[in-house]
Amino acid sequence: MKQKLNEIENKLLSQAADQVERISLFPYMELFYISATSNVIKINHPEWKYILEINYCKSGRIGWEMGNDNQIYLGPGDFSLHTLDSCADSTIQFPTGSYEGLTLCINLKELKKHPPELLADAQANIDLIYEKFCKNGTFSSFAGTHQTDSIFTGFYEQDTNLRLSYQKLKSLELLLYLMNMKTNKAEQLTEYRSELVEIVHSIHMQLTKNIGKRLTIEELSAQYAVNPTTLKKVFKSVYGKSIAAHINEHRMEMAARLLRETDIGIAEIGQKVGYESQSKFSAAFKSHFEILPREYRKTAKNFTPKSGCSKM
Repeated sequence: MKQKLNEIENKLLSQAADQVERISLFPYMELFYISATSNVIKINHPEWKYILEINYCKSGRIGWEMGNDNQIYLGPGDFSLHTLDSCADSTIQFPTGSYEGLTLCINLKELKKHPPELLADAQANIDLIYEKFCKNGTFSSFAGTHQTDSIFTGFYEQDTNLRLSYQKLKSLELLLYLMNMKTNKAEQLTEYRSELVEIVHSIHMQLTKNIGKRLTIEELSAQYAVNPTTLKKVFKSVYGKSIAAHINEHRMEMAARLLRETDIGIAEIGQKVGYESQSKFSAAFKSHFEILPREYRKTAKNFTPKSGCSKM
């Protein structure tokens, strides 16, 4: 167990994560807080069928390329479960270039042999989790609910002297919730074929590299031979927002950078990020940052935008 966890931690630290905090909750359960600023990492480890991994996305996005050539993505509040036979040789993606979340690794064999008192008193059936979510290498992923939000947010922002106690308590509460959770295939997050995801990545690259050019969904659909409805669904699944909203964040971030770092005129900056008139650009900029471009330029040294996009 510890050898496996050390291996994953070293991979994350060396390839993707700004920070990985590891906490031992029980002899058979490890908690990781992960903060990453990367795009893609690869993880290789043996096929540990008895080690359960639970992932929770707090912010950003995280995705896996599955063994069946499908891909699945988690956004804020979403969570997933799988055993480590389903990701022995996997590619993990952070499509927005940033991710913050937590991972619980649990040795199911040892948990079953030595359940903590709370689970023992509840006569908890540990096998239920495996049977419902992970059997035969299944990867299960779900959108967050009010109940799961309450559980996962409890892992954060606790007083230092109570932190470990809350982490242990919340981990057991999560296991009890999962044992009692009703599963329905229709409720799981949608998986998409890898070739569709790659098309979306290509479209994202095309749009961000040509930020001043405006392309319609119909034009992109025709160019890449993808149904418009499918294109919109897959893009939102990968990047968390519609094409228009996501690219608008990139436009505004580029405009803000040009206002801070250059003396280019406001009208010309507007044209560079895809606006035909200065008035339309100014209105869009104010809607996004709650300040006009001219005012932003004057106060840029002391102004921190209230919103912005992640790195391209």
